[in-house]
Amino acid sequence: MRLSCPCHTVLQRKGKKHARDAHFHFSDTVFGCRMVALMADELHQEGAAKFRNLAIIAHVDHGKTTLVDQLLKAGGTYRENQAVQDRAMDSMDLEREKGITIKAKNTSIRWNGYTINIVDTPGHADFGAEVERVMKMVDGVILVVDAYEGPQAQTRFVLRKALEEGLLPIVVINKIDRPHADPAAVHDQVLELLMDLDATEEQFDAPFVYGSAKDGYFMNSLENEPPVDCSPLLFRIIERIPPPKEADPSRSFKMLISNIDWDDYVGRVAVGRISCGTVRKGDTLYLLRPDGSQVQAKVTRLFEYNGLQTNDSAVGEAGNIIGLSGFEDADIGETLVADPTDSPLPFVHIEPPTVQMEFSINDGPLGGRDGKNVTSRVIRDRLMREQRTNISIKVEDTDQAGIFRVSARGTMQVAILVEQMRREDYELLISRPQVITREIDGRKMEPFETLYIEVPDDCVNGAVRILGNRRGVLESMETKGAGRTFISATIPTRGLIGFEFELVNLTSGRGIFSHLFKEYAPLAGDITTRRSGTLVSMENGIARPYALEAMEERGSLFISPGDEVYEGMIVGETPKPVDIPVNPTREKHLTNHRSANKNESIQLTPPRILSLERAIEYIEPDELVEATPHFIRLRKRITDATARKRASFQNSAS
Repeated sequence: MRLSCPCHTVLQRKGKKHARDAHFHFSDTVFGCRMVALMADELHQEGAAKFRNLAIIAHVDHGKTTLVDQLLKAGGTYRENQAVQDRAMDSMDLEREKGITIKAKNTSIRWNGYTINIVDTPGHADFGAEVERVMKMVDGVILVVDAYEGPQAQTRFVLRKALEEGLLPIVVINKIDRPHADPAAVHDQVLELLMDLDATEEQFDAPFVYGSAKDGYFMNSLENEPPVDCSPLLFRIIERIPPPKEADPSRSFKMLISNIDWDDYVGRVAVGRISCGTVRKGDTLYLLRPDGSQVQAKVTRLFEYNGLQTNDSAVGEAGNIIGLSGFEDADIGETLVADPTDSPLPFVHIEPPTVQMEFSINDGPLGGRDGKNVTSRVIRDRLMREQRTNISIKVEDTDQAGIFRVSARGTMQVAILVEQMRREDYELLISRPQVITREIDGRKMEPFETLYIEVPDDCVNGAVRILGNRRGVLESMETKGAGRTFISATIPTRGLIGFEFELVNLTSGRGIFSHLFKEYAPLAGDITTRRSGTLVSMENGIARPYALEAMEERGSLFISPGDEVYEGMIVGETPKPVDIPVNPTREKHLTNHRSANKNESIQLTPPRILSLERAIEYIEPDELVEATPHFIRLRKRITDATARKRASFQNSAS
């Protein structure tokens, strides 16, 4: 039902091209009139009043990036007949391959006289720092929640960060067309979450919008309101998200660097929201570092975001999100000012890493054959560059040459880094993840996580058994529709290493889980995450079908005939919890009765191909993953069998 109100006349008088949308489809007439009054007052305002800066936050796979696609369409980013690519903001190859957002990215749309700057953030817990660092760049957030799953682990984390920064939320209940969706129940769950997180009265009074980002429609109410386009959400953004605070153009320029980008022509680009003042190309600015030092340089180029592009800009205005070049060593969290006597802006607190592992040069027999970047110097330089743009990654030198300690939020974050390095022609070795312990009040503490699991009803007993084996403590269990059970538990971070793959095997891929850092607590005791042994090659050479056929009787294989192997390389898995030396290069000795043609009849089971993330979580402390541009191999730290046995005796004796 179309609503009749004076807003139609107001917009027509303003001559906007969207005047036809003035007969709002909203069920709340008061809201429609209030929005038009707001637009009539601010439509032609200059300065910060025309900017809206927001971040889209949610749990993984709840529809953030798809929602950005719809906002880009509504903002006129695409021509009417232009082919539109899904998840346009996931520009990295790895993001499109894995179906997740890894890096927070900026975009902007122009709508009804307003510039809406949007930051699309990751939803996976391992990339939580990407969410944390943008909180100082925005004035509000859109919280996207799945209408079936409801608030999840990362929903709580990102919302808590937003509320702590005083940001006002808009809640989008997405996927209301999903089978078994219950948006009304999810509405109540979000309100309970806001109460649990001590939201202020203004934050608790968050507007709710319902819809389907995939199909491109949103509504302000579930009752008697037909679905329309993105207009209800865009109007809520203009009304709810405040203009940038204290963005006074008359004051001296100041900007906090919240992101680092790269341009092929000008190099490093500092991205952030201008807190006050204006900036132009050629202006002299000062970079304030955390140690109190300053760097002076001239602005060589200014960028503004517009849809999927960055455009050159003549001036950066107070309240807008821009990128500027000229500072080759600018880092996230530093402040750019025009007056060197100004004080730096505060940066948001970043949660510390919880796991660490070692990166080292590939010193195996096949090292240096596949990649170009193989020396410790180039590996160290690459890791240091990553640390400067990824604030949740910490890199340290060790007392051993060619070995570097890398700390991160989780194994997926490290696997993404290693995969990026592989594609850049690096070769390196990676150790098994180890949790970062702390000494608190004289006691050794380890990190614990809150774990949320969703499994089919027939797999509940198996899931509880896995939790018990990994020192998890069951907190709650709830059965929902469609034969699914939701389990909440507390588990040591150590217990999460390899947990995903055990859950996938148990549920045949039907189980999902998420986790969130909870606290540091006393050590939970020993955890056995791998109950199988390995088949370890004792020879160098080429794997032969004859040898592999015999090895299949002992376990499953990781290699195929024709693969190159070396002493100490792990070539398979055995169900017994011991390592078995094997010779995959052994050939059949030919006689008058044993012909070479018999090899053609050998039928081998296809080998198990481990992904990089699975390989990192699979190995034990005495093993390493060898990652090269085209190969992922498993090996023992000490490849020589005699030296390995001697080291084992020394460790057991000590």
